[in-house]
Amino acid sequence: MEDPMYSLQDVIRCDLCETPVPPKHCDICHIHLCEACVWKHRSDQSKDHYIVPFKLRGIITKCTKHSTEVCTELCTTCNIPVCPLCVASSEHEQHEIEDILEWFEYKKELMQKDLQDLEKSIYPKYQEAATNIPVQRADVNKRSQKLTTALDKQGEALHTEIDTIIQGMKSNIDDMDAQHIAAIDQQEDAINHTIPEIKQIILDLKRLLDTSDVCLVSEYTSRTEEFRFWQLPAQFQVTLPTFTPQEINREQIHQQIGSLSELAITFLLDEPHILTDIQTEYEYLYSVSCLSDSELWTCGDDNILRLYNLQRELLRSVQTKSGIMPRDIAVTRSGDLVYTDPRDRSINLESGTQIQTLITLRGWRPYTLCSTSSGDLLVIMTSDDRKQTKVVRYSGSIEKQSIQWDDQGNALYTSSYIIYLSENRNLDICVADYLAHEVVVVSAAGKLRFRYTGPPSTPRGSFRPYRITTDSRGNILTSDHRIHIIDQDGHFLRFIHNCDLQMPRGLCVDSRDNLFVAEIYTGKVKKLQYYK
Repeated sequence: MEDPMYSLQDVIRCDLCETPVPPKHCDICHIHLCEACVWKHRSDQSKDHYIVPFKLRGIITKCTKHSTEVCTELCTTCNIPVCPLCVASSEHEQHEIEDILEWFEYKKELMQKDLQDLEKSIYPKYQEAATNIPVQRADVNKRSQKLTTALDKQGEALHTEIDTIIQGMKSNIDDMDAQHIAAIDQQEDAINHTIPEIKQIILDLKRLLDTSDVCLVSEYTSRTEEFRFWQLPAQFQVTLPTFTPQEINREQIHQQIGSLSELAITFLLDEPHILTDIQTEYEYLYSVSCLSDSELWTCGDDNILRLYNLQRELLRSVQTKSGIMPRDIAVTRSGDLVYTDPRDRSINLESGTQIQTLITLRGWRPYTLCSTSSGDLLVIMTSDDRKQTKVVRYSGSIEKQSIQWDDQGNALYTSSYIIYLSENRNLDICVADYLAHEVVVVSAAGKLRFRYTGPPSTPRGSFRPYRITTDSRGNILTSDHRIHIIDQDGHFLRFIHNCDLQMPRGLCVDSRDNLFVAEIYTGKVKKLQYYK
């Protein structure tokens, strides 16, 4: 319908000066005003005025309780328009009162932003996920065919005596395929359930943006955060089965066929939750490392290394050899504690009641370290002039490997002491480089695999990784002001940020993939479950 304000037959004019198409309206006096006449109209103090944009004329109404008054404010507690007498009454005492026009415009802006986010960001991601479902199904068939072919090739070499075993393994593949398809179906159902919800919200928002009904607008509650950050419902990871053939040995025919690993489908929790927390004695807590599933070594802002159990009991306290605060700690495969001391350039091992110096560097200072699956130590060190940083692998006190440059001769890491590392399940070396705003992952041979700088929507430079660890699924967890979970190929999976974590720093994972988080300012270690 044509707006009467712009009708050629009846152009609306300012009621005071006849200027056409006035942009303002006094909603109490019911007159149209141009910008120049607004002040003049307000100068008449014999009565109240309430100036609104012309398109929002009629936004205020007569008070249903006080017939001589109009409602220029909104009680957001009761979600109703109120007049000055209502505001002064005991009924709305200590309630939140807002100017009705300001509140209306605020809610409209919120709805406009939500509509934009839903249409341009969130809804397309769900559409993309839905489109990807057939691809996932096709991949299941391709991978299954690859496994079946490998089994057939091995079966031909072993002839008829292993036919029964081969058939059994094929049946296992079928069973795992059924589990995988069922998991995909579950994900598809969840996505298809959510997409109509988002579409309906978009339609509702469009209708609300066209209305001037204050109550309807005020009742609007945003659900955008439920769908944000690519947190699709029933998100899961699949550890795909693999076939490992063996050379034929007829005397041990069952063992020689090989093994077909189990299909593992694990779901990341939408809302990870804290299982327990341990208050340490540190004012500032920096690092935590698992001695076992129930015992944790910690270090912070003094020269004492402390061992706690999950019952919050302090089991042991060990003073550093130099009497100086350690920089980082790690637990070896044999259960010994190692720590770095940059001031005297040493790497030290605590076993029982004795502390021995394993390595003393020259020209370099050790900062952070981790113990590998093979029993080696990986150490990040920076040159005395702080111009170079490298990762060095030690077997005992013998240097085995140095990682510093990429294939083009560029430095892999910034010259910084705020840099931490962890070895992944696939033997990748994962480094959280705070100053570079990225996680740098290289292969066991030191070849650059990828750099992670945050989820795709993250502005460059806003990602500040402090600490890093990995879990049994090969996922990488790194902390800035929240915890990012990425897979072993650098793809973002989700955040851990909605479970009352305060400035997370040190990270470690136990054998059951429970995550331990050291909070720097509270001095607490919190144990989180993030898998179903």
